[in-house]
Amino acid sequence: MSFTLGSIVFLSAGLFMGWSLGANDAANIFGTAVGTKMIKFRTAATICSIFVIAGAVISGAGASHTLGQLGAINALAGAFAVSLAAALTVFGMTKQCLPVSTSQSIVGSIIGWNLFAGVSTDPVILYKILSTWLFAPLLGAVFAIIFYCAINFILNRVEIHLLRLDNYSRIALVLAGVFGSYSLGANNIANVMGVFINVSSFGDIYIKDLFHISGIQQLFLIGGIAISIGVITYSKKVMLTVGTNIFKLSPVTAFIVVLASSTVLFIFASEGLKMWLIERNLPSFPLVPVSQSQAVVGAILGIGIIKGGRNVNFKILWKIAIGWILTPILSLMISFVLLFLVQNVFMQNVFLK
Repeated sequence: MSFTLGSIVFLSAGLFMGWSLGANDAANIFGTAVGTKMIKFRTAATICSIFVIAGAVISGAGASHTLGQLGAINALAGAFAVSLAAALTVFGMTKQCLPVSTSQSIVGSIIGWNLFAGVSTDPVILYKILSTWLFAPLLGAVFAIIFYCAINFILNRVEIHLLRLDNYSRIALVLAGVFGSYSLGANNIANVMGVFINVSSFGDIYIKDLFHISGIQQLFLIGGIAISIGVITYSKKVMLTVGTNIFKLSPVTAFIVVLASSTVLFIFASEGLKMWLIERNLPSFPLVPVSQSQAVVGAILGIGIIKGGRNVNFKILWKIAIGWILTPILSLMISFVLLFLVQNVFMQNVFLK
């Protein structure tokens, strides 16, 4: 492993991106649970931090390959500018308490690098990614409706005391949060450290014959820790925006929202599931980083729809939708400007010819 002061400085943009993701996207995993006061924020943040790191290190490689196909950033300074642009975009939206998409921000930044470097953007890969921006909230809503009907069917036929139901709900929210945190780490670590994979200074570590830690896993470990710090230090406001302002959720529906959104992230990150479907000649999902925020909002909206559409805060939804539209555009513009400054003011190569 060879480090220089410059490489550490450049990698700091990825850490900032991880912190921003933790403050925004990762908050949505427990937003509904915290919003309904079923789980304390401190407990939620601790659980989320542990399993985000686990998901990033163990299963984070799949979605990163697709981002690499969108734009193979080949210079450390370029990766720094791209990551910083995405992080600044996410941070700005987070300051407005909006659950913005880190996936959209990093895609916008990568396209900005492609334009600056004169590299063509693969339209097939771009379409594959853009389609998930539509499917993530739709699938979140569909899964939420399915889970709601199934759980409601069970509860209507099994008599459970209210106190016991409350206890079951807390346990279910914790388990769903564990699943969601792991899925987020596996899926969205690509947004945090994916642009650094081709230019990383990390080498593989072998500890006798016991186990081996690849350079990418080390990179993802650092990114996962940065996400955790973002969750702990700055996610509470966004949790409350998602958990209470769009639609008032009960503990049971809060569990459904977490489970539905986590399922969306899992199917877009699991290499094992993709291969299982392909081996049986079944349609599979692309391995791409999708937005936890979009999946959560879609799931909450699905609950609102099946309950008749009453009490859905469409004003908040409209504000969130505008944020989703602006995010990739702002990120692309900021990325282009930062790349220009890094190359022409700080005299660093942001791409290799």
